[in-house]
Amino acid sequence: MRANFEQLLQPYSIDPGSLLPAIFNIFSLWHLTGQQQMTLLGLSNEKTLYNWKNQPEKAKLTRDCLERASYILGIYRALQVLFPDEAQSDQWLHAPNDNPLFGGTAPLDKMLEGLVVDLAFVREHLDSQLS
Repeated sequence: MRANFEQLLQPYSIDPGSLLPAIFNIFSLWHLTGQQQMTLLGLSNEKTLYNWKNQPEKAKLTRDCLERASYILGIYRALQVLFPDEAQSDQWLHAPNDNPLFGGTAPLDKMLEGLVVDLAFVREHLDSQLS
């Protein structure tokens, strides 16, 4: 499964039929609700979410959505490196964080503020921990 995510991080491999199932697998691993998934993907229509899940190859992905997907894949990958144990990875994402950057809230709460920069913020924090 990891190789598939690595391949999706490569430039010009933007095939919704591959990208969206990977994103939805990540969302499943993170135990996200439909509303949380919509927020992270920048969707306002629940029907679109379920169409993308059922027929990902037919999805028309906007530049905003592709950027969001890139951050989600990067966050997932960084968590896998930093916390090889899936339970630790999940705990880090959902648990209140005492790092001043998060102000006592869970990193997922920051991501769910809904803006692309919120995803970028978490991704940059994780990337800084990898250095």
